[in-house]
Amino acid sequence: MALYDQVGSTYSATRRPDPRIAAQIHGALDGMGSVVNIGAGAGSYEPPQTMLAIEPSAVMIGQRPPESAPAVRATAEAIPLPDDSVDAALASLTVHHWHDLRAGLAEAVRVTRRRIVIFTWDHTITRNFWLLDDYLPAARETDARLTVPVDTLTGCLPGRIRVEPVPVPADCVDGFAAAYWQRPEAYLDATVRAGMSLMALTPPADLVDGLERLRADIASGSWRMRYRSLLNRRSLDAGYRLIIVDLP
Repeated sequence: MALYDQVGSTYSATRRPDPRIAAQIHGALDGMGSVVNIGAGAGSYEPPQTMLAIEPSAVMIGQRPPESAPAVRATAEAIPLPDDSVDAALASLTVHHWHDLRAGLAEAVRVTRRRIVIFTWDHTITRNFWLLDDYLPAARETDARLTVPVDTLTGCLPGRIRVEPVPVPADCVDGFAAAYWQRPEAYLDATVRAGMSLMALTPPADLVDGLERLRADIASGSWRMRYRSLLNRRSLDAGYRLIIVDLP
């Protein structure tokens, strides 16, 4: 069973694409006439020129909007396209779930003529995010297990590579792990947590104490005092990165 057949049932309710992040991802794909979206999920950040979405989970495919690109149940390691068949490949918050990273990246290179764009995160930065550092160390350990180091990704890919920070807006509408950095009460919502891999894959019992401390700190005002430096910011570098690869 695909992982997101289990943890992705409410994904479309909490993981809506944020327009500012979408603009950055789509900008990286500007000029690409055709795109394959690998590990496409429910279609977040899928650009309009997508010709095919690759997704192993039927639950996730079932949450895709009716107007989105055709989707096939397949994995990154076996993309059902001929060699050099698309201008670009997109992989958005997905590489950490691939069974064989090198095989998946090799497949992306095989089917792509010009550019590969990967939206991911750098755990060396996200591990210091206040939620994981101060309240949920078990989720931080899950994040460490899930993460694919940026150097590992870039080391597997040919061509000219650049890495861009992806700032998280204070009112981010995509509920990934650091989305609510200025809105801590959101992390108390079980439905919100269910849409975050590092929460969904951490035993619930390991989160209880930290969530209760967070609840108490929000109620007492302690959280606002401790993190008052965040309250007037419009965005935060929480470690999310866009890797843009121009193939040789």
